[in-house]
Amino acid sequence: MSTSTQAQTPAATPGPAGATPGDGTGALSHRQIMTILIGLMMGMFLAALDQTIVATAMRTIADDLSGFSIQAWATTAFLITSTISTPLYGKLSDIYGRKPFFLFAIGIFIVGSVLCGLADSMYELAAFRAVQGIGAGGLMSLALAIIGDIVPPRERAKYQGYFLAVFGTSSVLGPVLGGFFAGADEILGVAGWRWIFYINVPIAAAAMIVVTKVLHIPHRRQDHRIDWPGALALIVCLVPLLTVAEQGREWGWDSGRSLLCYAIGTVGLIAFLVAERAYGDEALLPLRLFRGRTFAIGSVSSFIVGMAMFGGLLMVPLYLQIVKGSSPTEGGLQLIPFVVGIMAGSIISGQVIFRTGRYRIFPIVGSAIMLVALVLFSLITADTPLWQTMLVMALMGLGLGGNMQPMITAVQNAASPREIGVSTSAVTFFRSMGGTLGAAVFLSLLFAYLPSKIKEAFAAAQPTPAFQQAVAAHPDQAQALQAATGGAGGEALNDTSFINRLADALSHPFKVGFSDAMSVVFLVSAVIMVAGLLVVAFLPELPLRQHSAAQARAEEDAAEAAAAEATPSSPPPAKDASERT
Repeated sequence: MSTSTQAQTPAATPGPAGATPGDGTGALSHRQIMTILIGLMMGMFLAALDQTIVATAMRTIADDLSGFSIQAWATTAFLITSTISTPLYGKLSDIYGRKPFFLFAIGIFIVGSVLCGLADSMYELAAFRAVQGIGAGGLMSLALAIIGDIVPPRERAKYQGYFLAVFGTSSVLGPVLGGFFAGADEILGVAGWRWIFYINVPIAAAAMIVVTKVLHIPHRRQDHRIDWPGALALIVCLVPLLTVAEQGREWGWDSGRSLLCYAIGTVGLIAFLVAERAYGDEALLPLRLFRGRTFAIGSVSSFIVGMAMFGGLLMVPLYLQIVKGSSPTEGGLQLIPFVVGIMAGSIISGQVIFRTGRYRIFPIVGSAIMLVALVLFSLITADTPLWQTMLVMALMGLGLGGNMQPMITAVQNAASPREIGVSTSAVTFFRSMGGTLGAAVFLSLLFAYLPSKIKEAFAAAQPTPAFQQAVAAHPDQAQALQAATGGAGGEALNDTSFINRLADALSHPFKVGFSDAMSVVFLVSAVIMVAGLLVVAFLPELPLRQHSAAQARAEEDAAEAAAAEATPSSPPPAKDASERT
């Protein structure tokens, strides 16, 4: 056997379960996988926690920076850069390897967090949040891609369930920590809200140490063209569209600025499709991937689930705080059933997939459960007991846990081992885009119906003895209520804190109106989920691969090397008569 053949042998054959990371076998033990998972989950936790913790404290931050009227830009800037960078991380990591880009994402996130903590104006905060978003875009998608590298598809779902648990935990801890830091004037001589960003630094630093030490995935670099025209066109497409999605309600969806954003976004989309077609397999998002049924259905389904999930669940915290009077911290704790449902759904689906090798049923059942939960959410009123609402939260989480990770497993299983990154980031990208659109559409829908629903609720309450007695007993509150609602919502839509200062009989109609408007949103979300259920019903069932993507790539490399050695060298071309003479 030649020396070159011997050098390829370790990479050709999957090693035992206890193989050392980076030894070329691509096989890792459960303990080694869990060690890597710790670093990956710390990175994902940063991205997931950041969104909820900042949202909870944003009002305090905006007041301190004298930028309440422009606070939405801090969220928009983060959203734009994190969404745009997601497919870039996927494609570049397929070419150059996951580890350097995951470490880069963590490092950029640390820099952005420190800068955010130092911001002296809302404009500075928005700019620094954009830096933070560049890092966040890689934390989620690369973590899922790395799991695809080190774990075979049949075992992948049981590990990916940990990631959903991280997502759910952050949705609870975010409001709790955000409320704590925002409520503290100073901690160690620094304004309390600034610790929302500084707390990321030690977590991210620990994640970098863990990932640097334990993440060793064999990777063979291949020379490829970088699809910079496609990346630029994607930026031109998404920046205006995401901006109008966040700002359209304030600007007006048919305003001049909104129409300009639509036009620029459309031009960017056309340019992106042209660039992707021109670059073929080396495109940022190769269009041929959509010819695969699993990838196409996974992308469309993720977009729809993102709309229903983020758009629909956006209403629940508002309901808890406005109708039930919960503080942000209390509202976060009341979302625990949702987290429990996610963990239960992901654990159950992961274990069954591991034992049976079948995954198709879970996105279908999960979508059906989410549909039922959205319909039940639409039946919730201002007087519904909180425990019933929490049961529906658990049902929603159960459906979501059974849907998201099995779908990622299906897409990764159908993808080429060398395109795990771009496939995973594409699903994450479409889910993020769906969530952004869902949040924009459903909030607009809520505020469109809210004035009339409030007016109807007050019209129904005014003849009742309880309401009339409350007006007589609290004339000042009645005047404040009339001024706030203006007969059709008025200033109440900008600041609902006045409700907590009203007598129950006076505040109840407002809560009824809000619940009725919220029900409309949930019904629309349920209709969208019906489309998602129909789409996912066409998901094919492919046999789950027994090897991880890293093992499969190692086997392909070994096969190519063996084929090259087995091919006899071509004899030198014979010289013609003129050369011999």
